[in-house]
Amino acid sequence: MLHAIGLTGLASLAACGGGGHGHGGVEVGGVGTGGGGKPTVIDRRVKVSATPEVSLQVRDWQPPGSSTGPVIVLLAGLGGNARYFDSLAPALAARSRVIAISRRGYGLSDKPMPVKTATQFYEVDTLVADLKAVLDALGVQRVVLGGHSIAGNELTRFAGLYPGRTQGLIYLDTTFDYTVEGDSGGEKTPENPLLDEPRPTLNDGRSLQAAIAFFRRNSKNWWPPLEANLRDAVDIHGDGRVSLNTPDEVETAMHAASRSYSPDYKAVRAPSLVVTALPSDSRDMFPWLELPLDAKTQKDAADYLRIFRRASITNSNQLVAALDTPNRLTLDHANHGDFIMEREAEVLRAIQFMTWA
Repeated sequence: MLHAIGLTGLASLAACGGGGHGHGGVEVGGVGTGGGGKPTVIDRRVKVSATPEVSLQVRDWQPPGSSTGPVIVLLAGLGGNARYFDSLAPALAARSRVIAISRRGYGLSDKPMPVKTATQFYEVDTLVADLKAVLDALGVQRVVLGGHSIAGNELTRFAGLYPGRTQGLIYLDTTFDYTVEGDSGGEKTPENPLLDEPRPTLNDGRSLQAAIAFFRRNSKNWWPPLEANLRDAVDIHGDGRVSLNTPDEVETAMHAASRSYSPDYKAVRAPSLVVTALPSDSRDMFPWLELPLDAKTQKDAADYLRIFRRASITNSNQLVAALDTPNRLTLDHANHGDFIMEREAEVLRAIQFMTWA
């Protein structure tokens, strides 16, 4: 629980498999919907590394007219990919160019296997180097970076290394410091297996529709971006079976690397917005629980929720203080995994309200 603020929710939508291999700098895979006054999206593969060879999945949203806002780059959380932003990105693209990136290991991006160390190829500095390589390949000099969950690490590190290229930062329910224990108030969260997020079974992978049904059952809401994220997060086999195809070694490497990195907020100079999603009931926190709950589970869920909210509020306050920012949005009755969809209008207003450097 003490790291759950940044490591749950989208973790269940673990990203997917091998994808193609990009050659050269930027490859355009095709143009999606758009035109007629609506933003258009270009799907790209951008090569970011030669040894090992790694190309990333990039969705590049273009505004319908002249851009009046900054270039915004969006990074998903653990297990998420560029499709997670399929609703927020076009909404932002009414004014700005918006670039959503699947970090290595997820979505249609390449997934090199760690060899020398448990976290090889997935350290925060490597992910930040990938981000810079994408921006260089696309000719983008300054950006507002938005990151969900573990992507907060990449935001903070990039802003510290490249202050001249960082116009602003949007922390979307991220963790202040994964190496520090959360504020539990001295309490321990209840141990109740019914509160554990369900794991898919072999039967849940018998088809794409079965996998979608599984994740729909275990999500607070099921949105088109979540389904698009899932579709880019699975391999479909010849017999119709599907499997989440980020290798276990890669998932472990990403998890370990994110939890071993302590951000240096003193190096951040860009204006920042902190968005916090606070669960308020069992549906927000444990959407898979079937009602009515037995008395023990009801009490355990309430206790867990109370402790988690305390940790979340402390975490948010620490982040705001470290960034020395007055700009924050706290969303009550929200779920970590889908709040940018359920509460999109509020998130959009908060971002558009900002005055970026």
